[in-house]
Amino acid sequence: MKLSAIITIPARLASQRLPNKMLLRDTGCTLIEHTWRNASKASKATDLFVITDSDKIQQEVERFGGKAFMTSPDATSGSARIVEALPHLPHADVVVNLQGDEPELMPSAIDSAIECLERIPDANVVTLVTPLRERSALHDPSVVKAELTPWRSDIFQQELCSQPEVWRAITFSRAPVPSARDWHDSLLDSNPPLFWQHVGVYAYRRSVLEKWDSLPESSLAELESLEQLRLIEAGIPIAAVRINQTAQGIDTAADYAVFVDRFRDQQEST
Repeated sequence: MKLSAIITIPARLASQRLPNKMLLRDTGCTLIEHTWRNASKASKATDLFVITDSDKIQQEVERFGGKAFMTSPDATSGSARIVEALPHLPHADVVVNLQGDEPELMPSAIDSAIECLERIPDANVVTLVTPLRERSALHDPSVVKAELTPWRSDIFQQELCSQPEVWRAITFSRAPVPSARDWHDSLLDSNPPLFWQHVGVYAYRRSVLEKWDSLPESSLAELESLEQLRLIEAGIPIAAVRINQTAQGIDTAADYAVFVDRFRDQQEST
């Protein structure tokens, strides 16, 4: 079933580790413009909006030809910011939440999340995961881990015999999950993977966002600072689509410097 979809990019100006990062422009373009232009290449979305609490970001988005909506600075998460803007957005079956500091995520990955909702009627939310193969990342709290099980659906029974590409999320954590009682490094090479890194993109059915404010508060979401745990605790199934290539989100000055160097290298090679 084909679904209509839009992409929203929550972007706030305040950032503890990298102040004003959305407006950094060492490449000649601001970070928010990089993310917007990259996301606009996704083929399954018909429109793209930045959702922000900053008039400076709004002005920047309008300068490069994008569309922006202002929301309250009190929003507790990117999804909550989208929910606030939802009445002002065009109606679409699917609303994608893409973080403003993800300028290099492959547009095809966004399309894969939307396509998953088209293929699985009983999935309400889709996110992305990639195999986690490094022990240092497994124990890094800044790397969010996903604990998964194959999505049990008649549609995917044939795929489950080999390498499932769609999984059901059991939980997400900053801790190393699942936790092996008897550790050996070969576990990181398991196929299908045992350990997964969460890629912070969500494709929501609009109906999920419409009832967001009525969902119970989640102590786990607050404890781990992971908004998706609110959905898990509310019993809303989250499908996870495997991608084999992920991009580095930009959280620190060092992350941004690596991105700038990589961008300049690409420019020089073209």
